Amino acid sequence: MSETMQSGPSVQWRSICADGHARRGVLATPHGEVQTPAFMPVGTLGTVKGLTIDQVRATGAEMVLGNTYHLALRPGEEVVAELGGLHHMMGWTGPILTDSGGFQVFSLGRNTRVTEQAAVFQSHIDGSRFELSPERAVAIQEALGSDIAMVLDHVPPLPSSEQLIEDACERSIRWASRCRDAQTRADQSLFGIVQGGLSRALRLRSAAALRDLDLPGYAVGGLSVGESPKEMYGVLDYVVEALPDNRPRYLMGVGRPQDLVEGIARGIDMFDCVMPTRNARNALAFTDEGPLKLRNLRHQRDPRPLETDCPCMACRHSRGYLRHLFLAGEMLGPILLTAHNLTYYQRLMAEAREAIEANEFTAFRERRLAGWAG
Repeated sequence: MSETMQSGPSVQWRSICADGHARRGVLATPHGEVQTPAFMPVGTLGTVKGLTIDQVRATGAEMVLGNTYHLALRPGEEVVAELGGLHHMMGWTGPILTDSGGFQVFSLGRNTRVTEQAAVFQSHIDGSRFELSPERAVAIQEALGSDIAMVLDHVPPLPSSEQLIEDACERSIRWASRCRDAQTRADQSLFGIVQGGLSRALRLRSAAALRDLDLPGYAVGGLSVGESPKEMYGVLDYVVEALPDNRPRYLMGVGRPQDLVEGIARGIDMFDCVMPTRNARNALAFTDEGPLKLRNLRHQRDPRPLETDCPCMACRHSRGYLRHLFLAGEMLGPILLTAHNLTYYQRLMAEAREAIEANEFTAFRERRLAGWAG
């Protein structure tokens, strides 16, 4: 195995080995190491919905994600800082990444106006005005105290007009530079976000401009916002190659288990998505044979666990019992399924890391994709 290490920032990525484009590494942060490829559970408001922090740890997660926009509105970054920072407030001792609020430009688009200076939101809570500039996004994340902060970007929906996508891409480049200039904490690393929609020229322009900023890590954003999986994979095929080999690569907001495996195959190191937790609350469990919709009648008398080899607390019970919990409206149902889905995603990452180390990732990928397709 070969090992190379970047120097400089508080967050550093070390390459252990590779199998084709798939990479096995370690992300070192002020709050500990993360084995990559890695999946980060989404804890938007300082909590992974439905689980205690000890239960989140029990899934195998090593790093979680919080959100700048949502935490700035509730409870406010000043309150988080007074409570000891996001780590202390939520009781998570491992690394934390905070998204900048750029995704909310997309998800809350009806109530958002974007200018060169800032994104101006109409609060989804009380309708009040909330202005998020690049400088403000960095200040909030520094108050939260995350290990990794993301630059503020402009995320357009897909499809959009060529002009809108180009404007958003160029604005995201300018905002990334402003974010870098606004940094004051040496113990927090800033990651850039490549934008550009489905335009190869714009994506490569964004990647080149962000490389010039020499940031500690790079994300691919603006995907899983309306395009097909084939289109997303096509973007990754050329964007990943345009990013530095010695920095972590993060695919934001993605996604399905097959998307994670396909991302790893193209050189992605980090993922996050609400899919395992949101689907759990809607009675959908992820397995090696594909998703199980537990509300279906066929599960009513099924004595089997979701998966026989899964160590999560949900798999101590039968599929029939889990179905009963959802039909009865018991809160235990979403709790158990959230634990299972997050454990499943962490097991998938661990198996991918093992396959890369064994130089067997291609076979692992084919086996997993065939199982989910069946």
